[in-house]
Amino acid sequence: MKYIGILFLLLLCLGCTHHSPKVDIKINLTSSNRSLTIHGFDKAVIADIGRDTANNDAWQSLLPVYKMPADTDMKDYQKAQPGNYVVADSVVIFTPDTSFKKGQSYFLRYYPHAEGASAWPHIRDKKRPGDLSYKDLVFGY
Repeated sequence: MKYIGILFLLLLCLGCTHHSPKVDIKINLTSSNRSLTIHGFDKAVIADIGRDTANNDAWQSLLPVYKMPADTDMKDYQKAQPGNYVVADSVVIFTPDTSFKKGQSYFLRYYPHAEGASAWPHIRDKKRPGDLSYKDLVFGY
C-alpha cells in the first residue's frame, strides 16, 4: 500500500509538469544603429499581435525600450523611449523618435509568457498573483 501511494504521488507530479517551448528573444541594432530589430517570435503569433495592436502605445507596453540610467537600481523608474514599431515577417522593428546615442546603453524589457504553462514555477518561486517576471536585454553601441 505504501508503494502504491508513492507511485500515485510520482505520477501526479509527472502529470503536472508541462514543458512549453521557450521563446528566445534576440535584438540587433540595424540601419546605422538607428533601429532595433527584435527576433525570436513565432511568425503566426507576431502576425496576430500585429493585427490586434496597430498603434504604438500597445507595442510600447509589450516591448518597451528604455535608456539605461547611470544608477542601474533606478531602471524600473525610467520612461519608455518613444518611437515607431513596425512588423516585418516575424521581426518587430523599433525606431526611436530620437536616435540612439553612441556610448549610451539601452535595454528592451519583455515579459516571457508561455500559454498553458505550469503554475509550479510561480509556486516554487513564491510569486504572488499579479507579479510579472520580465527579462531585460541590454544593448548600445
